[in-house]
Amino acid sequence: MSEPTGDVRTLVEHIAKLLVDAPDEVLVYQVEEDGETIIELEVAPADMGKAIGKHGRTVRALRSLVNAAGFRLNKRFELEILE
Repeated sequence: MSEPTGDVRTLVEHIAKLLVDAPDEVLVYQVEEDGETIIELEVAPADMGKAIGKHGRTVRALRSLVNAAGFRLNKRFELEILE
């Protein structure tokens, strides 16, 4: 069995671009801080509601995916949406 490889930043970027109306304005940053990797997602102001979803369901699902990927890679990730 091979080592799991992947880029969580790319995963978040790809999913976010599929969710929003302005995929060219999706920006994803990766910041290493205190042994934790923070994924920062920035979308167009008009697409903020689509990135968050009703009652936060979409962002909660994205955070679950990020946590699952981190578990598989033995790393800790956190997803933040920038305003």
